[in-house]
Amino acid sequence: MSFKSYTDERLITSRDALNRMEIKLKLLEIAEGAYDPIGYKFGHRLLVKKVLAVIKYTRTDEVEEKELDLESIEKEMKTKRIYSSSNRWVYSSDIKNGYITATKHFDLLADAIALDYVVI
Repeated sequence: MSFKSYTDERLITSRDALNRMEIKLKLLEIAEGAYDPIGYKFGHRLLVKKVLAVIKYTRTDEVEEKELDLESIEKEMKTKRIYSSSNRWVYSSDIKNGYITATKHFDLLADAIALDYVVI
């Protein structure tokens, strides 16, 4: 493995407040024809459609995987609650070896947490 492709686990792993679980998000699908309205100012961004959430419970070392279609969750959130709090735009620099960096996890999972798809 070359140093250029090396990614530190701490960069792609987020934890809940009580350190009961560790979360990683693997990027599965992006919207191909999505237009980035502010991309010319802040750089190239991608619109995320699907992710694979890998949740590891630290007390039991149990691993759970959930495939989340963020686009359909956002639509469901808008119909049920009128407002969606998620931001599915991710900078290309925030994607490391197919995983999304930990700083963007809760932005992407906001609607899934609100609708109890992911319980943290």
